[in-house]
Amino acid sequence: MDRQEVVLPIKGMTCVNCANTIERTLKRTPGVEVASVSYASEKATVTFDPTQVKTADLQQRIADAGYEVATAKVELPIRGMTCTNCANTIERALKRTPGVANAAVNFASEKASVEYIPGLVSQADLARAVADAGYEVVLARSGQTMEDAERDAREADISRQRKLLIIGAAFTAPLFALSMLGDAFHLHGRIEGYDWLLFALAVPVQFYVGRQFYVNGWKSRRNGSGNMDVLVAMGTSVAFFYSVLVMLGVGIGHVYFETAAVIVTLIVLGKFLEARAKGRASEAIKKLMGLRPKTARVVRGGVESDVPIEDVLVADVLVVRPGEQMPVDGIVVGGHSSVDESMLTGESLPVEKGLGDSVIGATLNKLGMLKIEATKVGAESALAQIIRMVEQAQGSKAPIQRLADQISSVFVPVVITIAALTFLVWYFVAGQSIDLAVLMTVAVLVIACPCALGLATPTAIMVGTGKGAELGILFKNSAALERAGKTRVVVLDKTGTITKGQPAVTDVIVADLADGQPAASERRQADLLRVAASVEQASEHPLAEAIVGAARERGIVLQSADRFMAIAGHGVEASLDGQAVLVGTLKLMNERHISLNGVGPLAQRLQGEAKTTVLVAVDGQVAGLIAVADTIRETSRQAVAELKQMGLEVVMLTGDNRQTAESIARQAGIGHVVADVLPQDKAAKVKELQQNGAGVAMVGDGINDAPALAQADVGIAIGSGTDVAMAAADVTLVSGDLHGVVRAIRLSRLTMRTIKQNLFWAFIYNLILIPVAAGILVPFNGPMLDPILAAG
Repeated sequence: MDRQEVVLPIKGMTCVNCANTIERTLKRTPGVEVASVSYASEKATVTFDPTQVKTADLQQRIADAGYEVATAKVELPIRGMTCTNCANTIERALKRTPGVANAAVNFASEKASVEYIPGLVSQADLARAVADAGYEVVLARSGQTMEDAERDAREADISRQRKLLIIGAAFTAPLFALSMLGDAFHLHGRIEGYDWLLFALAVPVQFYVGRQFYVNGWKSRRNGSGNMDVLVAMGTSVAFFYSVLVMLGVGIGHVYFETAAVIVTLIVLGKFLEARAKGRASEAIKKLMGLRPKTARVVRGGVESDVPIEDVLVADVLVVRPGEQMPVDGIVVGGHSSVDESMLTGESLPVEKGLGDSVIGATLNKLGMLKIEATKVGAESALAQIIRMVEQAQGSKAPIQRLADQISSVFVPVVITIAALTFLVWYFVAGQSIDLAVLMTVAVLVIACPCALGLATPTAIMVGTGKGAELGILFKNSAALERAGKTRVVVLDKTGTITKGQPAVTDVIVADLADGQPAASERRQADLLRVAASVEQASEHPLAEAIVGAARERGIVLQSADRFMAIAGHGVEASLDGQAVLVGTLKLMNERHISLNGVGPLAQRLQGEAKTTVLVAVDGQVAGLIAVADTIRETSRQAVAELKQMGLEVVMLTGDNRQTAESIARQAGIGHVVADVLPQDKAAKVKELQQNGAGVAMVGDGINDAPALAQADVGIAIGSGTDVAMAAADVTLVSGDLHGVVRAIRLSRLTMRTIKQNLFWAFIYNLILIPVAAGILVPFNGPMLDPILAAG
């Protein structure tokens, strides 16, 4: 009995007990004879009987034990596919390959996305599996990038179809003209060799231009499936060889060489247009790739030099002049400018950049010169990750595509059966001429169109995900694109999502003007802010940073305070210009018996508005107060209003207290608030909202939002948030604007509407015209569908 041994790389082990757990689990698996797991090498060596257990079963057993087999992913560009059945054939071949965990083949993008176990299978093995199925993996030549290889392959296919179309048209045009003349003036029997002339013109079209239909059709049948090429090859062969028999005097009737030739040429025209359309469908990826700068100006050893972008290292300092693109992701270490980020975020307004601000590679520096320190280069850059995410989304299959795939798999056999029945019924049952029976059979074969079913979903997905990328909306996969449109409830985190996530000064009020009237002089407000900021600049508290930041934004010159001391949880105190300054809470002022100068009620009112109030006392009397709050984003209220107009329920989910949450909700126009929620309970709250069957989208930006993002039907991460949130989410918004949520849901709805329309018309086309081609209308004095019209 054959035995098979595999070595599986394991992820998730933390101690030797983990290795023992996996080993016991594998040994209990029927068919496994020997299992050894090494914690040090993180590998499991398993000997098993392949007739009882498969590698995928071992992988599942390890997953059931709470661990994971390490896998890698690769995108394989494929040539030779002609319809969705070809994609299904390659997909089956890859999934049968030992070591392949999963595979998805996209006919529209002409790519296979394969998840495999390194060590069990190599990329060469995957390419061999594709070749054995009758297709070809595009490989880059020496010194050539993969993108260039794909582009060359696509251009070669377009060029080949163009050449075949020209040759086909050159022979078909005179063939068709001579055939029509022969019919009009009855020349077929009167001029000797007339039919042989038609035959000579038809042969190059049938067997040179149409060779691809025979080759691809044979590959399809060899793999146990059927595709469009099978139907075309059968239909044109019936017309051609029937005509040969008539020409040789074996059969009776009319020759139809022009019918076969015109059908071949029209189908090649369709293939040429389809090849060009596929190129346009992937324009979004090409645009993104085209954004990448080719060189960067690096400062090394005090000398500036231009180097290829591939040579830039993390921590390199780069110079970016006005009008140039950011070479890589980085942080500004010198200069000030405004940067156009619209190519990645979809936001039209330039963003101000100064010391410490982050910049994204490929964005455009508009005004001043910047020096940036590289933080992410190559595959780690934001643009590279965006390209990778869009490619993965375009290569994945939406759930709605399963129906089309199932129908396509049985489509060709059903059509061949209908064609055979059409011939039998018209010739033997109805007693019609063999000419009419042959014509109707050919019409049925060539009018059927499985391509329409196969392309309906993937082309719309490619366009939808590509358009999303242009708008700064990144869908992790096509299933997320589909689910986003089914959303009925949008749950918004507060901090960093509705709000900016950074405290800012909202009010500066001088004590003797605490009645709410406008200050008599901005100078007095500035002086109050100067005193508070001068003391607070020694503190690291977020409220202190907000006060100091507000003073610096107004150009206020700060002083150095003496005898600084932080009072934990309450505030700070120091000496400034010989005066005792106390900056802190209302409670601190009361404890120190500081005169409030009438600001007590105002402080309480501001706190009711979700603002944190900081009182400033000088020499035992409150001089005024400063209100600090996490303010809502400028676009949040409008975005919430648009979500409501789309018929969506909007909910705020936050860990903040109810008073603060409701204040922010009022400003944003949100009526449903769930407050005081612990981070670990957010996912449970989302699950509650899902219980009535409504599709729930969760929008967040923090680590504490990750479980809720994963629980939601669609998790949407704000791009300005944490990497953990974006990893858990199905959709990432490159910008922090909530309008991205509106755009994502609208784009999903539009894409799904397009897919459903495409599928509807594909079904209706075949449902109506196949019976018409079979002659269902003829008994009612209806027209008989000409095979040439059917091909067109």
